[in-house]
Amino acid sequence: MTSIAEKSRGLDLVWGAEEIAKLIGRSTRATFHMLDAGELPAKKVGGRWVAERNQLLQFFLEPAA
Repeated sequence: MTSIAEKSRGLDLVWGAEEIAKLIGRSTRATFHMLDAGELPAKKVGGRWVAERNQLLQFFLEPAA
């Protein structure tokens, strides 16, 4: 059985809305709006937003439906 720590070693996590905003090239305010609306693949952990870098990049590379 693998622990959470072992699973997270392979993840490249981006912590905080400000860092997420830098990665996706949006303002912090726009990013907060997108996060709160559930428009980005991220979760709130202990009051702080966290996202996997690869999921964010993939999200923006996918063609719009």
